[in-house]
Amino acid sequence: MAAKRGPTPRPGILDIAPYVPGTSALPGAGPVVKLSSNETPLGPSPRAVEAYLAEASCLSRYPDGSARPLREALAKLYGLDPGRIVCGAGSDELLNLLAASYLGPGDEAIYSEHGFLVYRIAIQARGATPVAAQETDLTADVDAILTRVTDKTRMVFIANPNNPTGTYLSFDEVKRLHAGLPEHVILVLDAAYAEYVRANDYEAGIELVATTQNTVMTRTFSKIYGLAALRLGWAYCPAPIADALNRIRGPFNVTGPSIAAGIAALQDQPHMLAAVEHNTLWRGGMAEALTGLGLRVTPSAANFLLLHFPKANGKTAHDADKFLHERRIVLRRVDEYGFPDALRMTIGTEDENRVALEALTTFMGANGKSGR
Repeated sequence: MAAKRGPTPRPGILDIAPYVPGTSALPGAGPVVKLSSNETPLGPSPRAVEAYLAEASCLSRYPDGSARPLREALAKLYGLDPGRIVCGAGSDELLNLLAASYLGPGDEAIYSEHGFLVYRIAIQARGATPVAAQETDLTADVDAILTRVTDKTRMVFIANPNNPTGTYLSFDEVKRLHAGLPEHVILVLDAAYAEYVRANDYEAGIELVATTQNTVMTRTFSKIYGLAALRLGWAYCPAPIADALNRIRGPFNVTGPSIAAGIAALQDQPHMLAAVEHNTLWRGGMAEALTGLGLRVTPSAANFLLLHFPKANGKTAHDADKFLHERRIVLRRVDEYGFPDALRMTIGTEDENRVALEALTTFMGANGKSGR
């Protein structure tokens, strides 16, 4: 008797490598120093927590279907048109909505070779072809991207700063990239880590969105605002693109408690700026200290560092990962990003940073100091 077969996904779905988040727990008892997910060590604003809890009495009510109060708060803070803002369940949802709206079989979309994994997943999920453009010095290369543009290209994804490298493109380079793209190709600027950048030549994307018809900027509340558990993000778009996204997003894709917490977080700018200052101080200090151990550290504009380990037996990134786990410290493996010899470390609290540095000092000392 022939075996029964159940439903099968459409061609291509099972070819997609699923996204695997950073490790957040370890077996055994005791606290974990988690530096694997680029979460802010200062946590959310107390005002955001208070606003979230206040929504408990309203859980039987649907939220505003367009997240209008949050869009208006964002518009007020940044001087934007609220009608061109679309909110979503994290910027991940917005990236997927963009792909769903503008990509299909036969289309191509470009991203840099070490770019955020969600881009490839979103592209493949729509039956389109992902195209990786080579980077230079672990930084997106405008010329390499433009070289990969064909008559099938419909979208270009750029994380700026990039995850997991922390490198960024200057605004002049972003404008040069945009100028080289055909008018029908959408440039998606994923600015999840924009608040952490303290470089004078950087701009998150608002200006290009305001002055062009084919640029979208996405942002998130998961990083600097500490609302990762609420899944809250937003996109600033040309009006026609915002219209397209609103036609296919879920009618209540952002929860009421998330809207309330997001508004309160935006209103507490001193808390956000304190998180920026903490990150700036410790990012520089940790990079210097880790370099002193003999590790190569990619210069970062975000809230994490990419640490490159030697390939010698006993000194590899996998050896370091095991060593750290034994001490209940978790960094991010980045093999799937093309970095089997590296670990990504989030900038944590002062205590977390010191614990991680002490462990890595012991590891490098026990294995012999490696050359840069």
